[in-house]
Amino acid sequence: MQTETTQRMLAAATTFLASLTPNQKSQVLFGRDSPERFNWDYRPRQRTGLPLKEMDSGQQKLAYALLASGLSQGANIKALNIMSLEKVLRELEGPKSLYNRDPDLYYVTIFGTPSKDLPWGWRIEGHHLSVNFLMVNGKEIAVTPNFFGANPARVLEGSLSGLRILAGEEDRARQLLGSLDQEQRAQATIATEAPADIITGSEARVKIDAPIGIAVSKMREEQQNLVMELITEYVSRMPEDIAEKRMNLIEKEGKRYIHFAWAGSDVRGKPHYYRLHGPSFFVEYDNTQNNANHIHTVWRDIKDDWGEDLLKNHYKKSHETK
Repeated sequence: MQTETTQRMLAAATTFLASLTPNQKSQVLFGRDSPERFNWDYRPRQRTGLPLKEMDSGQQKLAYALLASGLSQGANIKALNIMSLEKVLRELEGPKSLYNRDPDLYYVTIFGTPSKDLPWGWRIEGHHLSVNFLMVNGKEIAVTPNFFGANPARVLEGSLSGLRILAGEEDRARQLLGSLDQEQRAQATIATEAPADIITGSEARVKIDAPIGIAVSKMREEQQNLVMELITEYVSRMPEDIAEKRMNLIEKEGKRYIHFAWAGSDVRGKPHYYRLHGPSFFVEYDNTQNNANHIHTVWRDIKDDWGEDLLKNHYKKSHETK
């Protein structure tokens, strides 16, 4: 049986594809198992797919509807605001900018044929935004990698002055860090200097060592609650049914096994970094560039990034029933 979210995604993707010309479809559609599905990045670069820039206004609305189908209402607002920051960067950097700052340079790509029975996926990606989905059997959904970034992290001037798109991702972590006593903070702190970027970068496969930092099992109950609130900030980017399922899994795996690590300064406006590492997920946050006013965040699934386990199980069952 299809879930509410898979039904919504299928309807949005089908309607979007129906609006395209044959040439546009050729830009959007890739094979379900195409290597392109793993070719993701959050930095400015040449991309495949169909950009908003090459769509008419009606097609753009349908592309935005597809984006909204895979995100919670709050996360969809964040995503749209991330795209709008390209205008801010264009004004800040001026004509000498090294990059084409354009809120219409976000690309839609669909992998396979949208179906309630067969596996298929989609991606919407551009500077500082990459959302990746795979549906299997109309009910199972893989939702990572999921990347949200913000530059400026805090808009300092202009009509959007004061806007902080990823405020929750920073503020909840600072609240957790501030709750730690001296011994706990020493365990949590993995370096006095923050890395220049998230360590997993835009790698197709995450290669992560053993958890470092402080284990949730070493925290008081109120601190454990702060950890779960921070995790929820990331998980709630997804629609409610997906987020609820993920949070239930995290609780089942045992939140005491989750580790929180911090690097860099604890002073606002200074370079800093943190990570959350659980049995099945890995979250990174980095704010070091542009005078620590440039945030990168990513949520990866250690066990099932890209839905690869979902696909393996699907193919195995399909083979068994033949």
